[in-house]
Amino acid sequence: MSRLGKKPIPAPAGVTVTVKGQEVSVKGPKGALDFRAHDDVEVSFGDGALSVKPRHETARARALWGTTRAVLANNIKGVTQGFEKNLEMTGVGYRAAMQGKNLQMQLGYSHEIVYSPPDGITLATPKPTEIKVSGIDPQAVGQAAAEIRSYRPPEPYKGKGVRYVGEYIRRKEGKKK
Repeated sequence: MSRLGKKPIPAPAGVTVTVKGQEVSVKGPKGALDFRAHDDVEVSFGDGALSVKPRHETARARALWGTTRAVLANNIKGVTQGFEKNLEMTGVGYRAAMQGKNLQMQLGYSHEIVYSPPDGITLATPKPTEIKVSGIDPQAVGQAAAEIRSYRPPEPYKGKGVRYVGEYIRRKEGKKK
């Protein structure tokens, strides 16, 4: 039994939840998100809370039960608070700047890298070595942050590169004589 799946998801004030069959749409102050639940789970809305139940007693239905509940809870959190990932650059000459909606980065290559964010994602550079990725969809925010990080992942000898704030880089020892 899913302990997480049993918990109802309260819908805070200002959030509208609509359930039509397997389609769940959530609208809030920051935007709207749609989700299609799998046929093995049943989603219902009542008394100001969303609840998820498995339709069958199969392993697949039980697995999707908690997953569906977590995705719907993230959708509600996204339209009320939003999600944010912070990246930092370490290295001589590594910096980022906004150019309209696009992010322009200098990462030690012979050319500048220009990253244009997908719809629903906003980028900001409070400092030249910091990047903030924010949006209402946690999957899209994480994907955009991972794409930016992939241009120059942190290397293990000096730690240069683009990393998540708080990410631990396992360091290696250099050459010895």
